[in-house]
Amino acid sequence: MGFVRFEELRVFRLAERLADEIWDVVKNWNHFEKDTVGKQLVGSADSVGANIAEGAGRGTQADNKRFVRIARGSLHETRYWLRRAYKRSLFDDTKISVVKDILDELAPSLNAYLNSIGNTKHQTQKTKHKKLNTKHQTPNTT
Repeated sequence: MGFVRFEELRVFRLAERLADEIWDVVKNWNHFEKDTVGKQLVGSADSVGANIAEGAGRGTQADNKRFVRIARGSLHETRYWLRRAYKRSLFDDTKISVVKDILDELAPSLNAYLNSIGNTKHQTQKTKHKKLNTKHQTPNTT
């Protein structure tokens, strides 16, 4: 499998959709709502995609995984702030349903992406290493 730019990743595009849907609602709130819940909600939603992007740019699988885990934490934080916003009647049923559908798709996609990082390359390296070791073993003659 070749190199895939983070912008092409389905999980990244879902993160952007989530952030954009939330922004479209929060930008219409009054000052107090924006300053309290809004900043937290927009910040945590934006952080999901930002961490996917940053992890992809770090250059190592370990760093990429670490940033995807941070993105997953930001997704959980976003869920928290959405619950607060909905409870405080800042989201209507229609908009919260749209956002919930994105969340329900994004969460497992993020986990799948995390699990996929390095698996193919890691498997290939293990197999090559195993083959090299068996080539250099001398037969047991005792």
